[in-house]
Amino acid sequence: MIGPDKIEDYLQRLTPTARSNLLTELERLEVCGAEIPGSTAILEKLRAEFRKSERPQKGGQPQKRVANPSRYFFTPLEPLLVNGALEHANSGRILRGSLAPIWEWITRDLLPTMARDYENEMRILIAADNQREIKQVAGTFQTKIVKYLESTLGSPDGVKQTRIKLATYTTSHAAYGDLTKMLHVLRTRDALAKFNDALPAAIDKFDGARIAQVAQLLDGFRKNHAEELAFAMALVATRLKTPWQLIRLTTKLAPSKNVADIAATPYAIAVTMVLDQLDDKRLAMRVALKNERVLVAKELLTEIDDTERALQAHIDRLDESEWGKRLRNLMDQINAMVEAEVRRFPDKVDHILASRSLRGHPSLAGRLTTLAWKGRDAVSDGAAYCKKLIG
Repeated sequence: MIGPDKIEDYLQRLTPTARSNLLTELERLEVCGAEIPGSTAILEKLRAEFRKSERPQKGGQPQKRVANPSRYFFTPLEPLLVNGALEHANSGRILRGSLAPIWEWITRDLLPTMARDYENEMRILIAADNQREIKQVAGTFQTKIVKYLESTLGSPDGVKQTRIKLATYTTSHAAYGDLTKMLHVLRTRDALAKFNDALPAAIDKFDGARIAQVAQLLDGFRKNHAEELAFAMALVATRLKTPWQLIRLTTKLAPSKNVADIAATPYAIAVTMVLDQLDDKRLAMRVALKNERVLVAKELLTEIDDTERALQAHIDRLDESEWGKRLRNLMDQINAMVEAEVRRFPDKVDHILASRSLRGHPSLAGRLTTLAWKGRDAVSDGAAYCKKLIG
């Protein structure tokens, strides 16, 4: 086993940027369920270091986070970023963990000289807090990157070399896909910003007039930016109190509930995006169970149940479609996770994930809680767990 002194020595040999990238990569692999011997101690060290900037100073005032040039470059992507490690395409969203390797590739391989000039100029402007100039300089560099990306990714050889270079900065298979998404977002950043500003600040219930309002905005955006439609719809999803209601953009516009009619609407990708949400929750639940955060897992499972019910209720003959096959596969994986979790505990001891069955998925019998653990995360002896009726 590697001792703490050796870990500390190893980390200190890395630059702050390299340590930040290492943290991102280890957390990505952790979410994927990868077992990396010795990673726990390294994660603790790195998390402690990068949390320092968020700790309060004396007097209770939080330290001001020091902005860096890359943050301003990626600003147009911010509303579309998701955390974690995505094992699927996640339409219209970009993995936050992909930004570090993409920036490394831009500054070391794509445009090292221009990137260095940009960083030097931005540091001066950031220190002076000149927001107007900061926005202009970042925008100019974004435009340059768009032009170079269009040229670089315009040939098979350019794509091949880009994939190879990105692989030197991350093992994530999502990085190249996120790079192409970044190109689309930067290319239409002004139109996306205008669309985002026109959306309601929050949508508690997505029906009737709200659907008509949002559909009209999407129709206007789609006329000139059809390839970027998924990003506009992802912005809509961020405003919804109930994320699965995004499917109403397509189910309400279709002439019937039949899956074929829904798939033929302009906004059918909403169903794929809701399935993406379901997959994100599956990954989050795996992490929650691994860390014995059973109450968090229970909340995620409730959301999963609600989403699965909604898809089945709003789309007829769903099981005959590719959407239905993906849904069934996701629910099978979730079922397996829950079964493994429940089997860990002694007989006659009720578990927080044990209660009623999910609609159309009787093998998940007992998953959504009428019974809760008392002190579930505070004790480790199964015999000490108590049950409490909360139904």
